Amino acid sequence: MTTPALLPLSGRRIPTLSPGASSFPHHRATLRLSEKFILLLILSAFITLCFGAFFFLPDNSKHKRFDFGLEDVLIPHIESEKEARHSSRQVIHGVGGHDEHRHREEEESLRDKIRADHERALQEAKEKLRKSKEELKAEIQTEKTKVAEDLKKKDGPKPLPPVPMPKLVGVNNGDPGDPDTKEKRDKIREMMKHAWDSYRQYGWGHNELKPIAKKGHSTNIFGNSQMGATIVDALDTLYIMGLHDEFKDGQEWIEQNLDFSVNAEVSVFEVNIRFIGGLLAAYYLSGQEVFKVKAVQLAEKLLPAFNTPTGIPWAMVNLKSGVGRNWGWASAGSSILAEFGTLHMEFVHLTYLTGNPAYYQKVMHIRKLLAKMDRPNGLYPNYLNPRTGRWGQHHTSVGGLGDSFYEYLLKAWLMSDKTDSEARKTYDDAIEAIERHLIRKSNGGLTFIGEWKNGHLERKMGHLTCFAGGMFALGADGSPDDKAGHYLQLGAEIAHTCHESYDRTVLKLGPEAFKFDSGLEAVAVRQNEKYYILRPEVIETKIAVEIPMEIVAGSGQLLLRYNRVRLSPYFLQAIDKYCRVSGGFSGVKDVYSSNPTYDDVQQSFFLAETLKYLYLLFSSDELLPLENWVFNTEAHPLPVLHLGNITLPGSETQR
Repeated sequence: MTTPALLPLSGRRIPTLSPGASSFPHHRATLRLSEKFILLLILSAFITLCFGAFFFLPDNSKHKRFDFGLEDVLIPHIESEKEARHSSRQVIHGVGGHDEHRHREEEESLRDKIRADHERALQEAKEKLRKSKEELKAEIQTEKTKVAEDLKKKDGPKPLPPVPMPKLVGVNNGDPGDPDTKEKRDKIREMMKHAWDSYRQYGWGHNELKPIAKKGHSTNIFGNSQMGATIVDALDTLYIMGLHDEFKDGQEWIEQNLDFSVNAEVSVFEVNIRFIGGLLAAYYLSGQEVFKVKAVQLAEKLLPAFNTPTGIPWAMVNLKSGVGRNWGWASAGSSILAEFGTLHMEFVHLTYLTGNPAYYQKVMHIRKLLAKMDRPNGLYPNYLNPRTGRWGQHHTSVGGLGDSFYEYLLKAWLMSDKTDSEARKTYDDAIEAIERHLIRKSNGGLTFIGEWKNGHLERKMGHLTCFAGGMFALGADGSPDDKAGHYLQLGAEIAHTCHESYDRTVLKLGPEAFKFDSGLEAVAVRQNEKYYILRPEVIETKIAVEIPMEIVAGSGQLLLRYNRVRLSPYFLQAIDKYCRVSGGFSGVKDVYSSNPTYDDVQQSFFLAETLKYLYLLFSSDELLPLENWVFNTEAHPLPVLHLGNITLPGSETQR
């Protein structure tokens, strides 16, 4: 039998078998299996020989180096002297050999390092496997913390440029001298301490407090984050009351915990007036740099809200993503006048402190845009669409949705040391239209400010509108056509109306809104308007009305009518009697009931505004004098900037 040829079976020709050869088919079948086996052996040997030659034969210029490993990725292959001479044809005598030897030493050193690193990694892995699950979790958390700290250091805030501190007058003391007045002042200080200590014990770090449930509380204006709103809002009140240990506790919390890199959708307006305003005021009063730095960090998070087609900011912005939107209920997605119009004071101070013109330019752009728009009857509607730049529903109010827009026009002028004539002119024009269309006298002789809705005056006034009495009094000085006396009188009349809304309740606390219809005057009609949530507007007006009246001749009778001994003490007593609970202070749901139920919320503005205004009312006028300080709409005092001697960055382009 001949040896079978080494060809694939499919390519071989097998002769036809004779019918008589019975054993041949069986013999050929066995042989075919053998052939397959032998063929596989030979092919395996051939492949092994080829690969062995490829890897193990000496390298030369006709073969390219090929390696399945990673060594040549990490360590470049070094050409021999012969290769170098062949490729370049120019090798300096003696240099090539020396370089080759040096490179080979470096290559070997790198190989040793890789091996050592590999061994070390294996050893660390073995040690990790020996540790418990809890130990591994602790190590992972430690590494995360370290990475986060490194990132903070790398991406931390740039140091702010030094700027001259405005002249600060009346930061401390304010002793009234009179023992009876001092006793009331001390009582207010004790109330502040009760509110703060209760929050410190039951709601620390939360935005607000539920004083009956004795736990933290928050609302959608702060998103889903716990940003310590009460801490920031209360800082300046603590400081001016001399509660410095409490102030230090708040400062430490802010230093260690106040973080704005959170995935939270917040109200631009509320965060601006409470947080930026509160932090700036704390900085000016105490001089502690941390408050300025935190204010600037937050302000940078708010800037994306201005990324709209018109530059009118969204009502809300996500602090992490920068995505903004408006409240769904606000006139087909409109922005609200009192929200986008209540940024000027804080943003001007931000530009002053940082040298960054963006803040000033943003608010000035809003002012310029509004100046170009038509206003029905000279009134500013409460809604403006940030996409189209058109007014929404024609609803004008000096209360909720509109109030602080007018307040900030006046206070922009005051804060500029009365040099911002554009703001003053805009304020005067707006007040003239308000007086013509919204201010009326009731049948009983009470002056009130109604709301304009689609050409109709609604004879209803909100508690928030009560601030306007103080606004008219503050704006009396500088009024056109010698109307100072007129606006002082108007302010006093509004203050009296709001006083009546308190006096006509059972608890001597004012309702949220009150009407002047159907024989009812300064009285709430609907159940959902009978609540009192620790609001400050009546006391705010008291301060602003009293102080200018003391200066103006011929106002003695009005002064006696609205002096400290009338409204303020019983208002103070009513809050302490009906709103005080063991865990702080709570709003009440019905001021006309002798046995009211609580809403179980201690608002942050109760510490920021209500108690501060009460304290100032029973202090001497040397404490935070109005010639040197301007209060933002959350009662945070900001110093007057003597802009006649200061050029704000970016202001040149706006003029």
